Amino acid sequence: MPGRKVDEAEEWVRSWTAQGSGRAEATATLADRVAGLAASATSGDGAVRVRVNSNGNVTDLSLDDRVRRLAGPELAAEIMRTLQRAQAGLSEQVAMAVGETVGAESETGRAVLESFAQRFPTVSDEPLVPVMPASAPFPSFQNKPTLPHQQPANGFESGRDSRAR
Repeated sequence: MPGRKVDEAEEWVRSWTAQGSGRAEATATLADRVAGLAASATSGDGAVRVRVNSNGNVTDLSLDDRVRRLAGPELAAEIMRTLQRAQAGLSEQVAMAVGETVGAESETGRAVLESFAQRFPTVSDEPLVPVMPASAPFPSFQNKPTLPHQQPANGFESGRDSRAR
């Protein structure tokens, strides 16, 4: 009987070692696949195209002549929206690679997916709403009398010295 328990223990150690080496191999496969990923996105009108590598860094930016009709801030916003869509596409590709290698429920899979979700959150096509309302414009100084007996003036009193009343 004691020999049987030793055999079972040895089998358990072999199984555990095989699982560990299988996980390591799947993790290495995932790392290789993720390193080779790239994603692209194009703006709604096709004027802006962005390509990102596996780190989410821009590797190509193409601007069509149609961007000339956009003001600088509008062009910058369109480039950023397109970049975010490309990075979100990268996250989707990583999720597929995780599912096909280590599995989304594994500790490694959850860590990789969480990392990409934090760095490249999903993008909605809705326009961004300001977090805080815009401040009121600087107050204008209008010629309004502050006391009932004052007359509105243009700031100068017809060339007279206002102290000489």
